[in-house]
Amino acid sequence: MVSMSLHALFVSPKSQRPLRCVVAKVSNEASTKSKLARSMARAVNSTPWSDEVESSLSSLHSSEPISRTTVLQTLRLIKNPADGLRFFDWVSNKKGFSHKEHSFFLMLEFLGRARNLNVARNFLFSIEKRSSGCVKLEDRYFNSLIRSYGNAGLFQESVKLFETMKKMGVSPSVVTFNCLLSILLKRGKTGMAHDVFDEMRRTYGVTPDAFTFNILIRGFCKNSMVDEAFRVFKEMETYKCSPDVVTYNTIIDGLCRAGKVKIAHNVLNGMMKKTTDVHPNIVSYTTLLRGYCMKQDIDEALVVFHEMLSSRGLKPNAVTFNTLIKGLSEAQRYDEIKEILNGGDSFTTFAPDACTFNILIKAHCDAGHLDAAMKVFQEMENMKLQPDSASYSVLIRTLCVRNEFDRAKTLFDELFDKEVLLGKDGCKPLAAAYNPMFEYLCANGKTKQAEKVFRQLMKRGAQDPPSYRTLITGHCREGKFKAAYELLVLMLRREFVPDLETYELLIGGLLKIGEAVLAYDTLQRMLRSSYLPVATTFLSVLAELVKGKFANESFSIVSLMLEKQIRQNIDLSTDAVRLLFSNSQKEKAFLIVRLLYDNGYLVKMEELLEFLCENRKLVDAHKLVLFCLEKSQMVDIGTCNTVIEGLCKDKRHSEAFSLYNELVELGNHQQLSCHVVLKNALEAAGKLEELEFVSKRMATLRKSDDCNGLEQGILS
Repeated sequence: MVSMSLHALFVSPKSQRPLRCVVAKVSNEASTKSKLARSMARAVNSTPWSDEVESSLSSLHSSEPISRTTVLQTLRLIKNPADGLRFFDWVSNKKGFSHKEHSFFLMLEFLGRARNLNVARNFLFSIEKRSSGCVKLEDRYFNSLIRSYGNAGLFQESVKLFETMKKMGVSPSVVTFNCLLSILLKRGKTGMAHDVFDEMRRTYGVTPDAFTFNILIRGFCKNSMVDEAFRVFKEMETYKCSPDVVTYNTIIDGLCRAGKVKIAHNVLNGMMKKTTDVHPNIVSYTTLLRGYCMKQDIDEALVVFHEMLSSRGLKPNAVTFNTLIKGLSEAQRYDEIKEILNGGDSFTTFAPDACTFNILIKAHCDAGHLDAAMKVFQEMENMKLQPDSASYSVLIRTLCVRNEFDRAKTLFDELFDKEVLLGKDGCKPLAAAYNPMFEYLCANGKTKQAEKVFRQLMKRGAQDPPSYRTLITGHCREGKFKAAYELLVLMLRREFVPDLETYELLIGGLLKIGEAVLAYDTLQRMLRSSYLPVATTFLSVLAELVKGKFANESFSIVSLMLEKQIRQNIDLSTDAVRLLFSNSQKEKAFLIVRLLYDNGYLVKMEELLEFLCENRKLVDAHKLVLFCLEKSQMVDIGTCNTVIEGLCKDKRHSEAFSLYNELVELGNHQQLSCHVVLKNALEAAGKLEELEFVSKRMATLRKSDDCNGLEQGILS
């Protein structure tokens, strides 16, 4: 009543109606925009993008310009990121519409979540151009893509983007550093994380927040650096950051994983003695309980469980119960497990979930009771509980160990068909668990099927280097070397290094199917992985590159071989130089020739000179003859005649005379038959000094011939 009276003092009866009308109008407008967004998204999602789709979109909002709210709503409803980007660009071209910061960020997030990372990167660097300079690159755009790279397991790309961001003058924020620290620590790059944390404070003056410290503490604990985690924990006070329950739980977890369960218990007790608002929660106790279970101290685990109930009044959740069941199963205390499952005493609130069944399946498998494990698996389905990746992986692995591959394959096919690995529920799949199945399929000509499941695992961020090797070897065994190469590239992008045998197998296979460029690329990746191929591998790749007429790659590999001091083959070296000349890359050809000679190797000069003369590359031939003379290598006098006469014919008088002059200085001109041709060419070109020089040499040669003739006459 009082509120009504107060309201009456400020709102007259006349003004109330228009207010209701305004609210109704705003509500109607919002509803209309939402309806339009759904219609536009439906048009985009229904068929591949085309002119017809654009016409449909135009017809939907023909009456008035499209609003930014509608665009944002539509982008959220579009399923395919490529179509989302086309819609984004289509809207950009509409009169009266321009994208603002929010829509650019939303589009970037869309591309990143869908793992269209190359497109996302290009989009990021086109934001300013797309917005005609109205939207400036800020840290949040970079944060989004850094995070997306990290989620895809491409930590190196995250680091590169971070460096690019700084070079472009965009200052990283605390969110940027938190993203990067989390990514680095998840990949075990603790040293790099230290450097980034120092750079954060000292170079950029960014103050760490509670999230920063929790990330560092969790990361160091996960990487078995509990002492370092404690040091960071104590450093929080310096930045006036109070540890929260997440911080404490992380420390407790790290200690338990390091086997220091008693110390973890002391931390929990100390947490309760503090006068702050931070108190142990169900996660704290569950973590400690798991620590005791890991040490097979089940009695102490049960003490913690009952302490949690009686002293703290906390209600255990499914994770707590499953942790206890796992500990009991590993200790083979099955009667107590039955008590929990039957809901006795303290366990009346527990309802088994998929994780519970997975624990029981694993316990039966470990004990060799496969039939019992299969019954538990079947019971899951009877209870309408969807088996997850853990359910399948344990059974598949056990069946493979028992050589029951047909049964294992049935489950494996079901796993793929139901897209169990792509499910968001349950724990993250363990790729290594499927490796025995991958090995079986790859050994039986079914590598493609194995790769399909492996790629589902990759989409969930699951990684396993041995599985990469298994699949690459399988593809090579089946002659699908390009598919093997693609997997090798993926493996390297995720910072896993193939072994020497994998590289050699793949290079040999790629050469076998004529993929010389890919073979050379693989060889370069092999070198970057700190392996040095044998000389025959280099020469085999060079031979196929020359055969395929890949001039640039041939030049590159010869240079690389010289750099790595790999022995050369004179025939292949000659062929590589000839290829460069034939592709009009004479600078590279001459460089290779000089490098070969400087390193003590030769090429077949007469063959190269003959090739150049036949193809009227006389200037190149002239330069090559001069190089031979410089290196004191004999050149056939007939070849010199051919080069000089050819140069004269092409009116390259200076080059012709310089070669002639060089031969004169070396005393090798007497046998030349090109004097008359050279003299006539110089005379026609008006080169009088050169003409006089050649004429004198010709006169000298005639006198010498006359003297020789007279001497022969006297002798006869």
